[in-house]
Amino acid sequence: MHRRLLSMTRSGGIMRTILLTFLIYATFTSSAKAGEKIELSVDTSKTGAKIDRNIFGQFAEHLGHGIYDGIWVGPDSTIPNTRGIRNDVVAALRELKVPNVRWPGGCFADEYQWRNGIGPHRVVTLNPNWGGVIEPNKFGTHEFMDFLDQIGAQAYVSINVGSGTPHEAADWLEYMTAGQATTLAQERAANGHSEPYRVGFLGIGNESWDCGGNMTPEYYLDQLKIYSRFVRNFNPAEQDLDKDHMLKIAVGPGGGEPRFIDWTETIMKAYEHHTWSWNIDGLSLHSYTVVKWPPAFKSVGFGEAEYAQILKSTLDMENLIHTHSSIMDKYDPQKKVALVIDEWGAWYAPLAGTNAGFLAQQNSLRDAILAALNLNIFARHADRVRMANIAQMINVLQAMILTDKEKMVLTPSYYVFKMYLPF
Repeated sequence: MHRRLLSMTRSGGIMRTILLTFLIYATFTSSAKAGEKIELSVDTSKTGAKIDRNIFGQFAEHLGHGIYDGIWVGPDSTIPNTRGIRNDVVAALRELKVPNVRWPGGCFADEYQWRNGIGPHRVVTLNPNWGGVIEPNKFGTHEFMDFLDQIGAQAYVSINVGSGTPHEAADWLEYMTAGQATTLAQERAANGHSEPYRVGFLGIGNESWDCGGNMTPEYYLDQLKIYSRFVRNFNPAEQDLDKDHMLKIAVGPGGGEPRFIDWTETIMKAYEHHTWSWNIDGLSLHSYTVVKWPPAFKSVGFGEAEYAQILKSTLDMENLIHTHSSIMDKYDPQKKVALVIDEWGAWYAPLAGTNAGFLAQQNSLRDAILAALNLNIFARHADRVRMANIAQMINVLQAMILTDKEKMVLTPSYYVFKMYLPF
């Protein structure tokens, strides 16, 4: 398995201290009898799985003000920026040492045409998934890669399987990663970047069981094999299979219902007998803390009961990971395939007066606790959970950062992520 998903170590005792604190708290509060004697022993001689820094990944979708106003303001904006990208946001994210960013979606990814977002003349389209608003395509491949370079993160690119073709996706990867003077590489150079980009992670579709095409697991599996085979990374620096190559993430389950159990079974059973011509390095899992659908819990003005319900609900992540990890263990006992939780977080009712499709919500101390609970669940399952992406990074759902024109605020969730540094 790739070193980036296996080689991270615990630093400075921070993670051990946090996990031990939660363990002690859980042990003492679970006692039913007041005054009952409780003994706790910790064996520090036994090492567990290494916790991967990629569990602190972020997610940036073309949704609401997540990209435009959140990251991109344009080079002519009065808001301080570098080549159109907000300086304040970049500085804040650099402080978090963000390991990877997933882009361009989400549901948006399965309608995204990458050519609309390159070159001097961008194609203006609509964003039917999220509010039906104009998508100017000002923030495309080059802008995303520039943003990553500014914050020091790796690219997690989600390709269009729902409405695209293997040929289109293959061309996009060649455009980004080819080091030789192919026509697509020359086009990239003409658009301002002569050197090949690095793409650390490739998402092969998004929620293909729902907004990504309403596919059956068997149909998606057929597509997965094709895209895994033909969508290649050509960057000369990312060709070592044992050291530094692009990791391919398959669409996985979206819950614990029978249809998602069947989905994981189908993909992992096929993986067990996969041939040299196709492979995956990860299986995604999407799970939001919602309680009931459509999202009805408020992000502001909530009471004690709602506070408790949300935090109780988020603990379901533990059982969900256990359920799908158990299936994966049957077909992949060596744990070569990571469980990648690339969409998670609190999903509340839209703020009053906002476009419902923008998924705007506030962020409180409750969300900070929710984030910490999930991050520690991921850490406890470090043998299988080696990557995660909170939804989303800026102005959308459980955001790290909220912006309003020239103003920016760091949320309680941001500070939880910062507490895990320098891990």
